[in-house]
Amino acid sequence: MTLPFSDRKSRRSPKAHHLQSISLKHDASEGGFDGSSFSGAVFNLSTTIAGAGIMALPAAIKQLGLIPGLVMIVLCAMLTESSVAMLVRFTRASKSSTYSGVVRDAFGGLGRNLLFLCIIVNNAGILVVYMVIIGDVFSGSWSDGVHYSGVVEEWFGQRWWSTRAVLLFLITLLVLVPLASFRRVDSLRYTSALSVGLAIVFVVITAGIAIVKFIDGSIEMPRLMPKFTGPESFWKLFTTIPILVSAYNCHHNVHPIENELKDPSQMKAIVRTSLLLCSSVYVATGLFGFLLFGDKTLDDILANFDGDLGVPYGLFLTDIVRVSYGIHLILVFPIVFFSLRLNLDGLLFPHSIPLAYDTKRFYLVSSVLMAFIFVGANFVPSIWDAFQFIGATAAVSAGYIFPAAIALRDSRGVATKKDKLLSWFMILLAVSSSSVAIFSDLYSVYYRSS
Repeated sequence: MTLPFSDRKSRRSPKAHHLQSISLKHDASEGGFDGSSFSGAVFNLSTTIAGAGIMALPAAIKQLGLIPGLVMIVLCAMLTESSVAMLVRFTRASKSSTYSGVVRDAFGGLGRNLLFLCIIVNNAGILVVYMVIIGDVFSGSWSDGVHYSGVVEEWFGQRWWSTRAVLLFLITLLVLVPLASFRRVDSLRYTSALSVGLAIVFVVITAGIAIVKFIDGSIEMPRLMPKFTGPESFWKLFTTIPILVSAYNCHHNVHPIENELKDPSQMKAIVRTSLLLCSSVYVATGLFGFLLFGDKTLDDILANFDGDLGVPYGLFLTDIVRVSYGIHLILVFPIVFFSLRLNLDGLLFPHSIPLAYDTKRFYLVSSVLMAFIFVGANFVPSIWDAFQFIGATAAVSAGYIFPAAIALRDSRGVATKKDKLLSWFMILLAVSSSSVAIFSDLYSVYYRSS
């Protein structure tokens, strides 16, 4: 089917079923879409995971130290796999086809609306961060009073059309809007495959530069453990957990991807393959990014690639790194936007026909969201601040707390003892890390102002 139908009674109406049957007949008659493939689903889910979060991982490892940082990356991948597996299993037990459906089955309409809000905040915030980084890559950025040039500024000099606002507007209008206009997530499988490939290009180049510089002795062995300089540095360690959670958050797109599969029983293998691919990219990024820049690693590591790194063809390689990852984020944008649009529509129009069949509403919701993200990208001071806020609130709720709460609620009587023990662990980890991260942020603000 074109889009997954929600759990709402109005979308189980005869009209909704008629529209669904028309869609299926149309796809069959056109010889077109008959279900997404394993590889297409892996690329779409991997693209959902490996977005802007990868850029903050070296900074997280700078806070934690190399060994604890890499351990946390692997641990978060394992917890994400467990939480997604539980979510899919309980969704099937509740006879639902959406994340909101299984939450409604467990906690009613109030729980479902709270989930909608968490996903909307998470996805909208993440997309704002994506656009911030896209602006940093192509137009440049400022950090601690230092200007880091963007590739367009370096290539063509300062022009009116190379300013941040104008470039972001052109990218939004000419690229993001067309890509965000697809009504089926499987339509993005080719752009998702390209985005994953570009992320790997970034990792390979970063690893190559780091290895060359390490061999010639121009960089030292990275710090293995965290560095404590006072109470603030201790509390700041806990802010990295929400960063890592945000980097793996993909639960909002699991059901749209599963609902379009030729064989839904493949979903477990798809999740495992995607997480293995992304965690490998994350480990390599964290390791070689921190090895290359050490304690000079910035919150957005792309800002470190603004000059010659002292290797052959250094300027050329840094340009490739920045451009490839900027294009990667442009290609990631529509798949996260897809889920954002569905959930906002579910919250605002709970009794309407599916969004795919209402063209006017589809473009209205899309336009409002795109305008909000564009404006927000011009006011976010730091992606680290954005990741901390999103990770400490919406991301941990959608990624850990809701799946764990569904298992503990166990309205269908399918939870095992292992499910419940794991659920309590995820809730404890989510609540404690989020609380400490928020406290640390407030402490940092007070510490700087005193």
